[in-house]
Amino acid sequence: HFVDLAGSERLKKTGAEGQQVKEGIQINKGLFALSQVITALSQKKPHVPFRDSIITRLLQDSLGGNARTVLIACVSPADDNKDESIQTLRYASQVRNIKNK
Repeated sequence: HFVDLAGSERLKKTGAEGQQVKEGIQINKGLFALSQVITALSQKKPHVPFRDSIITRLLQDSLGGNARTVLIACVSPADDNKDESIQTLRYASQVRNIKNK
C-alpha cells in the first residue's frame, strides 16, 4: 500500500468551511486512530486497535504483519510550521520503534 497521510488538518490554519470542515474532522479521526495503533505496536501492547478506523484496517498487514513498511516524514524549517514539524518527528520516532517478526 502507498498512503499519503498529508498531515493533520488544522481547521484554523486552513480556513476550511462547510464540507471541508467535516472532511478535516474525519481525516483527523483517522490519523488519531493510526497514532493509537502505532503507540500500541511500539509499546508491544497485547491489544492493537486496528478496527477503530478504515485506514488502520487497510494498513493492518503493513503495520502489524510481516511486511516491510517505510515512512517518509516531511517537515518544514519555517517558524510557523514548527509545532507540526516537531509532532511529525515524534510520530516518525514512534513508528521507528515498531518491530515485527
